[in-house]
Amino acid sequence: MATEPSVYVLDSFAVLAYLQREKAGLRVRELLAGAEAGACSIHLSLINLGEVLYITEREHGFFSAHRVLAAIDQLPLKVVPVSRRTVLAAAHIKARYAMSYADAFAVVAALDYNGVLATGDPEFRPLADEKLVRVEWL
Repeated sequence: MATEPSVYVLDSFAVLAYLQREKAGLRVRELLAGAEAGACSIHLSLINLGEVLYITEREHGFFSAHRVLAAIDQLPLKVVPVSRRTVLAAAHIKARYAMSYADAFAVVAALDYNGVLATGDPEFRPLADEKLVRVEWL
């Protein structure tokens, strides 16, 4: 039997699915429970956190975005800071693939932590097909 990966990276799709209680969010809930139990670690790029917040504010308002931030701050995940090296790596990925700039930061985080990117965003398909990044499809 294959063992579960020990590191996961969430993109904004995964976080929003969890927060909005979508079907894809059920797996994210399982991953968070695993992180709470110490079975794995979960990472979220600071850029993807910003993406979750601007989407929430645009769709539901400023106060909802701050409630979401407070909820995320309580989750068993590590928000990954962004360095110059990270920005340059994300820019390189964005230049090579048709994806959002924010999504490129999720890829860099997954590569940096040797993790599995949990997402349902089809923009990651070419990178997964080329085995640039491991993806668990939600």
